[in-house]
Amino acid sequence: MSIASQFGIVPFDSATLISLLGDYKSAKDKVSSLEKKGEIIRIRKNLYVNAPQLVHVDISKQLLANHIYGPSYISFQTALALYGLIPERVVTYYSASTKRKKQFTTPFGTFEYRTIPQQYFSIGITQNIIEHTYTYLIASPEKALCDTILLYTHRIQSKKAMFEYLIEDMRIDFSALHNLRLGIVNQCIEYGYKKKELTFLFEILQDEYRI
Repeated sequence: MSIASQFGIVPFDSATLISLLGDYKSAKDKVSSLEKKGEIIRIRKNLYVNAPQLVHVDISKQLLANHIYGPSYISFQTALALYGLIPERVVTYYSASTKRKKQFTTPFGTFEYRTIPQQYFSIGITQNIIEHTYTYLIASPEKALCDTILLYTHRIQSKKAMFEYLIEDMRIDFSALHNLRLGIVNQCIEYGYKKKELTFLFEILQDEYRI
């Protein structure tokens, strides 16, 4: 079985790859040869993905984001852009993780990981299943908003200031936020970190959707 058919577009580590190349006298040399030929692409140390031309499909940056550093899920501006809530084009892929902040520059782009408190990690995560072939984790729209506010470096002292931040700085398009789940925001509020700011967000979302 070929490496391309074995993994498809799913990233794989060097140990797994070497185990599949057990028949070769020097599996590590074979890995190096495959990389030089362009059949596999190194994403970071000990992590590879098949070349797109071998699997005949584009490599999913969302899937890569989950595998490069973890545990993690896509969030912040990247998730908001993917949901159509902000107009910016996704350039850097931002994810949330409980581990320390990290950035990786890869052949497929830049992936940055920001640290959030452990207790917030599991709230509001959505598992997207793509064509029954792979899945990736991404924050719900509400969680991505909460994550962004949690790591915003300036204090927001009023509901009005929060609204201005959302509209003027982030350029949030509230009309793109469907099936609003305020319970996710409320769960984040309950942990107490930036409680005031997240309460302002909760109230603004209530007002926008007249809940």
